[in-house]
Amino acid sequence: MSIVWYFDFISPFAWLHWPKVKALAASQPVTLRPIVFAGLLDHYGHKGPAEIPSKREFSYRYVVWRAQQARQPLRFPPAHPFNPIAALRLCIAAGSSVAAVDAIFEWIWAQGRAGDSAEALAPLAARLGIADIAGAIADPAVKAQLKANYDAALAEGVFGVPTLSLDGRLFWGDDAHAFALAYLDNPALWDAPEMQHVVSLPMAVARRI
Repeated sequence: MSIVWYFDFISPFAWLHWPKVKALAASQPVTLRPIVFAGLLDHYGHKGPAEIPSKREFSYRYVVWRAQQARQPLRFPPAHPFNPIAALRLCIAAGSSVAAVDAIFEWIWAQGRAGDSAEALAPLAARLGIADIAGAIADPAVKAQLKANYDAALAEGVFGVPTLSLDGRLFWGDDAHAFALAYLDNPALWDAPEMQHVVSLPMAVARRI
């Protein structure tokens, strides 16, 4: 089964999900695919959680609580939301490996460091074997790969991060991980009668936007 994880370093929920994905990747191949979450928001005409003041406050408190419950380190970066492009391109320049993803997530969300510029990420890049981070993140091939990742996400219907794609079946969010594992164990779950029923329900009303 093809397993792809779509994520953006801007998302604290992706950081919460990462240990589970890393454990999954230790047992079978998982393609780690960094994408620009803001692109999805623009494509679907959505606001991000941090763009609605009351939702922003709740989301941050909830993330802190979830991390405490999981006993997972969490320290917010100096500002949020931030521009994640440099971190995403650094990930791709470093091969989008488990080690690279782990290091960048830990830098931003465990150590609480900035991940929004080449200068901020330079010490981390050096540890990843990239001496010229400015050159690496400006590489046309790196930029093209990030765009290709985004195009692949849209082609699969990805609408948020983090998302696990299991042969094209989408499982959105850290809290859907158990559902994804259940599907991995029994793909017939997706086609159970009640599952089929709920996706075929008619819409009784639609908002005019």
